[in-house]
Amino acid sequence: MATTAATARRTGAWTPWLYLAPALLLLGGLLVYPVYQLGLISFLEYTQAQVSGGEPTTFQGFGNYATLFADEQFWQVLLATVLFAAACVVSTLAVGCALAVLLTRVRALPRLALMLAALGAWATPAVTGSTVWMFLFDPDFGPVNRVFGLGDFSWTYGRYSAFALVLLEVVWCSFPFVMVTVYAGIRAVPAEVVEAAALDGASQWRIWRSVLAPMLRPILLVVTVQSVIWDFKVFTQIYVMTNGGGIAGQNLVLNVYAYQKAFASSQYSLGSAIGVVMLLILLAVTLGYLRILRRRGEEL
Repeated sequence: MATTAATARRTGAWTPWLYLAPALLLLGGLLVYPVYQLGLISFLEYTQAQVSGGEPTTFQGFGNYATLFADEQFWQVLLATVLFAAACVVSTLAVGCALAVLLTRVRALPRLALMLAALGAWATPAVTGSTVWMFLFDPDFGPVNRVFGLGDFSWTYGRYSAFALVLLEVVWCSFPFVMVTVYAGIRAVPAEVVEAAALDGASQWRIWRSVLAPMLRPILLVVTVQSVIWDFKVFTQIYVMTNGGGIAGQNLVLNVYAYQKAFASSQYSLGSAIGVVMLLILLAVTLGYLRILRRRGEEL
């Protein structure tokens, strides 16, 4: 009997993995193999000459990474990417959380209108949204310059104004995910808890900071990590709205920089090395964030 029970327990332990096997095989084909190829190419000399078969592919070891790290432009682009992504994440979370709280304070019809408008922004393709924002801020025909009396001011000419314009578009298409997710979490919080805080005289900000935010920490973890990943690897908005990275590359981020190296310059190995660096940075940020939460005793 004991042997039979032990065998049953071992069989039961493998049952979840059997159910997950098809999904794991699919993820392995769609994720693991491309990452393997990305890493492999980053260690090779792989340019247009190798692609066309004119020259043999040679192993470079960490030579591509040494070339990349010796390039001053790479470090400038990396710093710009980190700062831009941080600004996008903070702005997206602020707007999304504020609107999530607002959804709990308005009536059904305004709430429905806001939800539909937000989901429309979320569903808009990045290329379409970027083109619309370019028209809105066009120096000749855009309504924004006319309303604010800015004349023919070009938002994409200056480095910081171009980054600000792209940030607005990124926040516009990203906040609905945060808003809907946090709103669902707020609705799951017992109403008695919020009412008790309000009866004690707590302001809306104090209720959010001391009551809702601690209870929604697992949800905020998810939306924060997702926002970091999305905003760190922004490509379409920068490429479309700054015409490939701005004047003299002043608005380059790592994804666009990798594209230029790989396809514009046919240095596929350098582009792959940049991709590997981005992957490692995102893994480090995510794992570091999870480790901090575990030290604080939070459930993941």
